[in-house]
Amino acid sequence: MKILHVEDVPEISQIFADILSTKNYDFESVSDGRAGLELAVYHDYDLILLDICMPKYSGVDFLLDLKHRRPTQLSKIVIVSALEMSPLQEQELLNLGIRSVLRKPISVQALLSQIQQEVVF
Repeated sequence: MKILHVEDVPEISQIFADILSTKNYDFESVSDGRAGLELAVYHDYDLILLDICMPKYSGVDFLLDLKHRRPTQLSKIVIVSALEMSPLQEQELLNLGIRSVLRKPISVQALLSQIQQEVVF
């Protein structure tokens, strides 16, 4: 499974990399939303883990630009964010076509469980 993680906090990216490498996933991480968008547009990923709160170019910017540039990739996105969202805001994200929304902090087991569910999807 090929996974892209778009996250601006290097420590979180490293934790995800450590967790996912134990399961032998092909894992790539970028700390800039624009760089992540370019990867998502020009490469094929099985799953994209996306933070919403990033400086300069947010996860929402990422989603809206991806919708115009390569909409088929939206269904591969799982939002992983600490941002407090109302049910309406979460539903709007789901209406864009993403797979799901996970809340930080997330346990190792919850992350791996969610990824396993996405593999079955």
